[in-house]
Formats: sequence, C-alpha cells, structure tokens
Amino acid sequence: MKLTKKSHSCVRLEKDGRTLVLDPGGFSEPDAAVGADAILVTHEHPDHFDEGRLRAALEADPATEVWTLKSVADRLAAAFPGRVHTVGHGDAFTAAGFDVQVHGELHAVIHPDIPRITNVGYLIDDGRLFHPGDALTVPDRPVETLMLPVMAPWSKISEVIDYVREVKPQRAYDIHDALLTDLARPIYDSQIGALGGADHRRLDPGASAEV
Repeated sequence: MKLTKKSHSCVRLEKDGRTLVLDPGGFSEPDAAVGADAILVTHEHPDHFDEGRLRAALEADPATEVWTLKSVADRLAAAFPGRVHTVGHGDAFTAAGFDVQVHGELHAVIHPDIPRITNVGYLIDDGRLFHPGDALTVPDRPVETLMLPVMAPWSKISEVIDYVREVKPQRAYDIHDALLTDLARPIYDSQIGALGGADHRRLDPGASAEV
C-alpha cells in the first residue's frame, strides 16, 4: 500500500490501482481529492472537510464515493444520491478495495466552553493504517502505521507522546502539522522519537512511502 502525504491531515492511499483519500480539507492542496475512487472524512472542521473540494471530486468522476459522519454527509447527500454514506463507531465497510473499520465518536476537547462535535477515525485493512482525525482514539486491535496528529490547538506534546505509547504502532507518521513551523519541528521530532516508543517519521507534502 502506497501512502502519500498531502498537506495537514490529508493522505492518499493507493493499492491495486485504486485510490483512497482521507480528510482533503481546506489546508490541503486544491487537487487533493482529484482522482480518488473513495474519500473518507473524519469530521466537519474546515481543515479536514472542504465542501468545494469534495463536490469537485464527485462531479469529476461519477464513480467516486464518500464515507463520513452525519454532519458532513448531510451537506452532500442530496446532490449525490447513493454516493455519500453515513458511518459511525463500530461500522465496517469496503471502499475502493480497502477494508475500513470506524473507531471513535467525539472530537478532542478544545476548551470546556466549546461543545464537542462528532469525530470518527478510520482503521484501514485490519490495522495496516489508522487515521484518528482530531482525537486520540485507541483502536481495539494492533496498528502498524499510525497517522499521528502531531500539533493542534487541542493537544500538547505530552499527550501526543502518551498516545503513541498507548497505541504502540510499528511506526507513526505526522499529520495535523500545518500549524507546526519548521523551526519547531526538530523539537517534536526528537521528543516524540525518543519517548514515544515507536519509529517516528515525517513526510513532506507530496512525498510517499510504502506501508
């Protein structure tokens, strides 16, 4: 399975000639969802869900489908009947040849005064990769590759390190990194790498790796 990092929390997965895209939001490239056979969205925040990008992808290819939670699906389903699927914690489905299991229900706490919204994470191919969205959800099975939300308004580095320790992946690749400056990256790299207990890696936008 080929993993290509796009900007912020968006990643592209390719296997057997088919493409799955996760979280092509407003911080990712305008063409992040172009050519996707299937698109998964973790939640409604604009850095993860950009309605214009999804509509463009769905209009460009009548075979493209979307799986997401209700708050996002409600904004697309009427215009694309039968192609936008609502999912929640515990669901399992196949998208573009990838087996997907849904884990998690709520976005991480940003501040006690801000109501929490729904957030789901996606476990791909029985643990080969897990994308948690904006939450530190721990799946109920081993994870080979963890897409790690490395820096966010709702987290601190100690929580990120403890999350890696709890999930115990073979490797962790940074996502949710658009707010992290190049000056600060070495600090995150060294501390997560030294303390997380997993192989910690970072891909520049557009770079790929086999997972």
